[in-house]
Amino acid sequence: MRSMMAAAALALSFAGVAANAADKPRVVVETDAGRMVLELELERAPVTVCNFLSYVADGDYDGGSFFRTVVRATNASPNPIDVIQAATPRGSDDDLRPPIPLERTRDTGLGHTAGAVSMARNGPDTATSSFFIVTHDTPSLDFRGGRNPDGQGFAAFGRVIEGLDVARRIQLSPANVEEQLTPPTAIRSARLLAEVPPECRP
Repeated sequence: MRSMMAAAALALSFAGVAANAADKPRVVVETDAGRMVLELELERAPVTVCNFLSYVADGDYDGGSFFRTVVRATNASPNPIDVIQAATPRGSDDDLRPPIPLERTRDTGLGHTAGAVSMARNGPDTATSSFFIVTHDTPSLDFRGGRNPDGQGFAAFGRVIEGLDVARRIQLSPANVEEQLTPPTAIRSARLLAEVPPECRP
């Protein structure tokens, strides 16, 4: 009887963990190279996640692309990275919505490990719609990392839970000397697998 009760308690515990994981918003990104599922850290990076979901909910990534690839082995920077970058059809400087405050990895605790999803930016507080996926651990993108001269890092806000192999395949696709994919990998659609969370509604 005790063993059955213990097993039941353990099952409930695992169910609770699964439920908590299921509470995180998930977005399915369908590309010409395959499917990726992104799980977003709403509690830890709420500003960034809600901004991203506003573009997803309006279908703004549909018809966009993964247009840039950076491969550590061929990158001349003193702080090489492994990423692919995406944009809406309006481009990486899409100004449909105002830029958002930078949620630093120092504050969120979300590092740029393999599979991390993060926002592209120029200076702090300039990110809009363009995002990137980290294909291999790249700590130089974190707060105090050397990739950006200001040392503020980039805003990681989720991770790829399915399809990291797709991201890596895109990364190794043909590109020119300016790191532009030739041709870009089209984004067919990006869809939220539930309703927009209350925290992100106007």
